[in-house]
Amino acid sequence: MDERFHRWLLPPLLALLFLLIVYQYVSPACPGAACPRRPPGSAARRGGDPALREEEEAAVGEASLPRVASKFPFARGELCRRVHFDMRGRDVIVFLHIQKTGGTTFGRHLVRNIRLEQPCYCRAGQKKCACHRPGGDKDTWLFSRFSTGWSCGLHADWTELTSCVPAAMERRGWAGNRTLR
Repeated sequence: MDERFHRWLLPPLLALLFLLIVYQYVSPACPGAACPRRPPGSAARRGGDPALREEEEAAVGEASLPRVASKFPFARGELCRRVHFDMRGRDVIVFLHIQKTGGTTFGRHLVRNIRLEQPCYCRAGQKKCACHRPGGDKDTWLFSRFSTGWSCGLHADWTELTSCVPAAMERRGWAGNRTLR
């Protein structure tokens, strides 16, 4: 009798468990008006008018989520600045690859899919591409794993790159007095 019971009860229980798991992923997190509304991006946190911040806080009311102070309070000018990059001149882009952030895909796009006057030359079956400056055969405008390989070690961080890149460029015979970005 115990075996018949398991045969009869186990499939419906497994189906119910499956449906509960699917419902958890498919259903909305907060149905209807049960969720508190998050305040819009505050202009005051970006260095804007404090009066606007008070208006926003009054409009949101007590149902809002608690405010968390930003760990990295960048000014709007820092985030929206324009940088001139001279590919023909002395500038070099150093790509800092951070794991699990889409860095591999972005690095591949840098060498394969950007429309340039002189695109990077990629050989079939090889991971590295030659990204030479327009009108030049030796000098590069990009320092990344897909153009120079892991010249500063596997997943080098900011500190390692800032100390390693000038020396790595000198070893490769590229002019050392560059503007690194």
